[in-house]
Amino acid sequence: MKLNGTLRIIIIIFILALNIGCDQATKSMMRAHINYYDHYSFFNDHITLLRAENMGAFLSLGDKLVQPFRFILLTLLPILALLGALAYIIIKKNLGTLMVTGIIFCIGGGISNLYDRVVYGSVTDFMHIKFGALQTGVFNAADVSIMMGLGLVLLDSWLNRNKEKEAKPEVIEESHSES
Repeated sequence: MKLNGTLRIIIIIFILALNIGCDQATKSMMRAHINYYDHYSFFNDHITLLRAENMGAFLSLGDKLVQPFRFILLTLLPILALLGALAYIIIKKNLGTLMVTGIIFCIGGGISNLYDRVVYGSVTDFMHIKFGALQTGVFNAADVSIMMGLGLVLLDSWLNRNKEKEAKPEVIEESHSES
């Protein structure tokens, strides 16, 4: 994002708030309208809406941890990482739009899931996708945001790597033979 100053920070905060708001709205609808044992299938059972409360992190990792390890690994470290990432994109003004957007999406999804963990004691997940043998775990909009953000960061890195390769002239080594 090549914008500077206050406008840049306002845009970052706006995209972040929009990201968190969309996730929280979908989770709120799921909590209000879908009971724990309800399943709603769409598109020949390829997409299922159901309500699951995830006590851990990604794919329930860490859900059996005891305190204080649970708090440290699932709350404190993510808070520090999210604050660090936010500071990074605010301070580093020469980052590209794809990189900044990707990091904002990751931060937004992380904050929204962290909010659930702190306020509700678990993260509300509600969607499952299955196509033949390929299927996802149960996930939410924040997880989609994190994955989209990671994809944008990787795409930006790949595009910049290719630009660097094109910008550098090839060095051809000549072999010298002695007669």
